[in-house]
This record gives sequence, structure tokens and C-alpha cells, in this order.
Amino acid sequence: MRVAIAGYGNLGRGVEAAVTNAPDMELVGIFTRRDPANVIIATDTPVYAWADLPTFADKVDVVVLCGGSATDLPEQTPELAQYFTVVDSFDTHANIPQHFANVDATARKAGTLGVISCGWDPGLFSLARLYASAALPNGADYTFWGRGVSQGHSDAIRRIPGVVDARQYTVPVPAAVEAARSGKNPQLTTREKHTRECFVVAAEGADLAAIEEAIVTMPNYFSDYDTTVTFISQEELNANHAGLPHGGTVIRSGRTGLSDEFGDTIEFSLDLDSNPYFTGSVLTAVARAAYRMHEAGQTGARTMLDIPPALLSPLSAEELRAHLM
Repeated sequence: MRVAIAGYGNLGRGVEAAVTNAPDMELVGIFTRRDPANVIIATDTPVYAWADLPTFADKVDVVVLCGGSATDLPEQTPELAQYFTVVDSFDTHANIPQHFANVDATARKAGTLGVISCGWDPGLFSLARLYASAALPNGADYTFWGRGVSQGHSDAIRRIPGVVDARQYTVPVPAAVEAARSGKNPQLTTREKHTRECFVVAAEGADLAAIEEAIVTMPNYFSDYDTTVTFISQEELNANHAGLPHGGTVIRSGRTGLSDEFGDTIEFSLDLDSNPYFTGSVLTAVARAAYRMHEAGQTGARTMLDIPPALLSPLSAEELRAHLM
């Protein structure tokens, strides 16, 4: 299957690696809003201008979009669904229903397929919550993220006047994780579940107190959490915080039996050296499924909840039954 990448940042590099390593895929091109001549990539794949994408409608089977959820994907995914089967990693949970509706309308009209919100949360964690709640309907879900770098929160800090660079780590509170595992179904507030650690490089002469106040009071990002701010040099940030690790855990505890006499816990966790490279691998698997579903005649929008698991794998149904069942 012929795959194209739309957008070449950290996530685009992750998809590039995963597609290159896939036995059943060919990377046709990388499309960028920058000057293609100035984009240095890891493979010998051709790089094209974003505006050239529609001219590849008969040369590409699936486009994997690698833009941001805040402003890129809400516009780009419906736009490209006019021409291609598309896959994206839109991760603003509250806005997924509207994004789904927008992509669905365009894809149905164009006869294409769009699989949105693919990655690990939303994505694999969504599947974990679905399987766990179906198996344990009498129970409660708990999702913990980290310890890992939140790229969106780091970017929010960098936009504060006087900030040169920053990394923000989301950190689960150990006591909250253990409470979730206890099977007692505790009620946990946002502040009780996670803390946020911020490492900030400030401009020379910047008001450090003002920067810290702007961070810890920032609504929708930090104000609901216990947040620590540590000012460090650019050299220290580059040496100790250059990577993009992440991960997390989905826990569901519940009761089974006629009188709820049995306690059960399901747990699914990830520990990632590179968030974007792992997410790129998930997107690549979904691209395979999207291609197969569209070849079977499906159109409109889908999420990972709608994909038969076997379609994600390069293995045949016979091989899957022999090795995974």
C-alpha cells in the first residue's frame, strides 16, 4: 500500500520510520508546508510542497497526517479527506465528536475513509477502556499519564514572555495509582491523580517570579494541579531533558459474581522512550487497517474502536490464529 506523510515534525519522523520498516508499505512522499528544499529527512523519500498533495490522489492509498490537534488537524483532516483515505492523531478528547462529524461528512461525500484520533490516548488506551468496561461492567476506570513529557504543555510554557525553552513532565501520584489498584473504587480529583514538573530556561534578566506565577495559574494546563517550576540553563535542559519519553496506565477495578463477591482488576500500561515514534508506529498500523477497510468498500469516519483488530497486523488471519490465539 502506498503511504504519504503530511507534516514532518517529531511525529512525521516516527511515521517515516514505521512505514519504512513495514513489509507491506511504500512511502511515496513527505509533504510539508515548509520549503521542501530545506527539509532534511531520515530516508531518501521525495519531499513535496503541501500544495501538491491533491495531485497525488491516484498515486497514494493513505495519507497519515502529522500536524497538531489545536489548529492543524481540525482543518487539514477534512480537507484532505476530499481526496484520500486519511489517518490522524487528533487528541483533544472533548472535541473528538465534532472532529469525527466533520471528517465523516467530507469522507462520505468523497467516498473516502478517515480514521481519526489514533495513537495511545486516544487510541490504544481507548481500546483498553472499552475491553475493560465490557468485561467488568460493574466497576470504575482510572487513567494515569506519565511520567513523561507533555509537548503541548511544554509549548504553552514557551509562549510565556521571558521563557526561552521549557519541558513539562506529567507525573502520576503514586498513592493515587495504588488506590486505583486497591479495588475500592476511590473518587480521585484531578489534583490528587497527577502533578506537573516544569523545567524552564528563562531569558537573561527575566522576572522569574512572574514566569512561575504565569505557569502555576494557567487555566486548563496547570491551575488544577500541584505544579513545581525549576529554572535551569539551556545547557542543562539540552543535556537532561532532550528526549520525549512518555507512557501511562489504564486501570479498571470491578466486581463479578451474583452478589459482587469477587474483586477483579484489569491494567494496561505503556512505558515509552519516544512518544512520537511510538505514536507514529500506531498510526502506521491504523493506516494499514484504513486501506483494507476502504478497499472493502467502507467510507466515512472511524476511530480505533471501529477497527477489527486483525486488520491492524501485516500477518494473515491464519498466522494470527496460529501465533496469537
